[in-house]
Amino acid sequence: MLYISSDHAGYQLKKLLTDKLENVLKIKFEDLGPVNFDADDDFPDFAIPLAKKVAKDKANRGILICGSGHGMCIAANKIKGIRAILGASIESAELGRRDNDANILCLSGRTLSTEHAVAIVKHFLDTEFDNQERRLRRLKKISELE
Repeated sequence: MLYISSDHAGYQLKKLLTDKLENVLKIKFEDLGPVNFDADDDFPDFAIPLAKKVAKDKANRGILICGSGHGMCIAANKIKGIRAILGASIESAELGRRDNDANILCLSGRTLSTEHAVAIVKHFLDTEFDNQERRLRRLKKISELE
């Protein structure tokens, strides 16, 4: 399952991105909010529930959007089993999936155009983890810290 959520700073990009995911790319997802813009909301209130849902099943993926993407990424990575990355570019999204088996993509609502965000998301979702021994070894070392 693909989950998506944002705070107020990512709300507009989330609305535009979910429209493209649903109507252009035909990708099914669950929107975990917010339903309405609220300038006083706090990003951890959206990052943590999404991260917990993603962590329940290895097949799950998530997209989090805040102003910079950094806050959501930091919060999500506090949950055991989460490997959230900042998707600043198509290449960073691909590398995060292929090399690190990232399961959550964090985006900047303030710096990304809708078209760039869609391209980043598409590459994130289309890229498979390469399962090389050296990458598995590195992930094991990270998991031992959790």
